[in-house]
Amino acid sequence: MTRTDQVIGGRYRVLAELGRGGMGVVWRAEDTFLGRQVAVKEVLSPSGDAARRAMREARSAARLSHPSVVKVFDVVEEDGRPWVVMEYVEARSLHEVIKQDGPLPPERAARVGRQLLSALDAAHRAGILHRDVKPGNVLLAKGDRAVLTDFGIALMEGDATLTRAGGLLGSPAYIAPERFLGERAVPASDLWALGATLYAATSGRPPFHRDDPAAVLGAVLNEEPPIPPQAQALRPVLEGLLRKDPRERMRAGVAEAVLVAILEDRPPRLPPVAHPQATGGGTETTTAIADGPVAGPIAGPVAGPVAATTALSVVPERDGELSWRLGGVLAYAGMALLLLGSLFVLLSSR
Repeated sequence: MTRTDQVIGGRYRVLAELGRGGMGVVWRAEDTFLGRQVAVKEVLSPSGDAARRAMREARSAARLSHPSVVKVFDVVEEDGRPWVVMEYVEARSLHEVIKQDGPLPPERAARVGRQLLSALDAAHRAGILHRDVKPGNVLLAKGDRAVLTDFGIALMEGDATLTRAGGLLGSPAYIAPERFLGERAVPASDLWALGATLYAATSGRPPFHRDDPAAVLGAVLNEEPPIPPQAQALRPVLEGLLRKDPRERMRAGVAEAVLVAILEDRPPRLPPVAHPQATGGGTETTTAIADGPVAGPIAGPVAGPVAATTALSVVPERDGELSWRLGGVLAYAGMALLLLGSLFVLLSSR
């Protein structure tokens, strides 16, 4: 058991606990060699891939140099467990701020969101996905400096995917729909999680908050989140980032431009919304014109040939809705099978 004054790796003296979660405990520590304070994450997972996860975090974050990304300095092993040594940021998490002070005003949330968008854009350009963007992984320091932390389950291009046995890595209320349906995480998945984070920042809870995890899954796949009155100023960004289809999801650059417009108290330039349709010659994207000036595409790349046309109304999405509902039913069935399998293993072991 870790104790204060314990020295990790022959160099880092533990001073106090900063917080804990499912994967580990974060301690404030002193780097006795350089004479500075650092944050040290003790990885608690008993699984054999704990060391690989820690190394992945170090490799991922070490590739990034951005004011809104926590710096990783070192990884050491102590008591058979890996410890990740990071920049110490004197701050509260966004989760703590919401819990202690209440939801953020839209302008403050827009400032935080703009910084996080910039951090994610830098990560994505470096080939890194975070995969666990949520209020608990956002630090708010002095002057509302927003810092994204815990790249512990980040995915770098070329790395094998790491998952917990029997489930996804991440927090259900902040997991994008496509990941529930078994698809690989993509940059748009991080943006969906950011949209859910900004929703929680302005409303006090995530957009698909439910008491039961299965209900959360069903809501993520099949329901549209109501935008609360206090978050109306951020409606274009929230609705754009929380689109079910990652191909229709608002891009980082567009979202940042809209947040800048909100901060400058001027009408945002909303781009057209692409609705992919299957056609005999490939994929056709029909575009609905949004209110306000058009400022470029909102959707991510679509596989196959693309023919862009313009319509004055939104294309009906009955087939899309049916597929999402079918996905929800299949997801529920999968969870039921997992529970039955766990029960069988438990009874067999007796």
